[in-house]
Amino acid sequence: MPATANDKRCTWCLGNELYIRYHDKEWGVPSHDDRHLFEMLILEGAQAGLSWLTILKKRENYRRAYHDFDVKRIARYDDKDVARLLADEGIVRNRLKIAASVQNAQATLAVQKEFGSLDAFLWQFVGGKPLQGKRRAMSEVPARTPESDAMSKALLKRGFKFVGSTICYAFMQAVGMVNDHLVTCPSHRQHA
Repeated sequence: MPATANDKRCTWCLGNELYIRYHDKEWGVPSHDDRHLFEMLILEGAQAGLSWLTILKKRENYRRAYHDFDVKRIARYDDKDVARLLADEGIVRNRLKIAASVQNAQATLAVQKEFGSLDAFLWQFVGGKPLQGKRRAMSEVPARTPESDAMSKALLKRGFKFVGSTICYAFMQAVGMVNDHLVTCPSHRQHA
């Protein structure tokens, strides 16, 4: 069941209703949907140097601008599409991040061809099941792990961009590859 206002949610989400909804309904929930996994890879890369709240506020704009993260369509984006995205005030208008999103779509198609799905490729880094954190305080949550290091290295080798180990670890937390809800958080038990 979703956490209530009286529960001890993870402290990072407190103080903002959008963050709380994201924490309660999505963060840490295991995802095996290729479209969602691709979306989160792009959004985590877009977040680099910014707050996650900034990206959450722009998420619907990203879905609109990126054709609901249709990987095949994004892989075919050309200079006209890049110009359209650079002019879109609803997203982060960073030329390198936008170029990376197109390159990451192309790399995703290659991964899907080789491994059958993006899901199969990414979940191999945690042995196919969520790693269970036993953290009692946010200060115990790492910025990266050997698993995120390995994922980053493999993604970079396949041509992905904006997939450093810290970004990969945030991605792993977001899509439920790692359960980093604090043990005092009701969501921790839901995903254990």
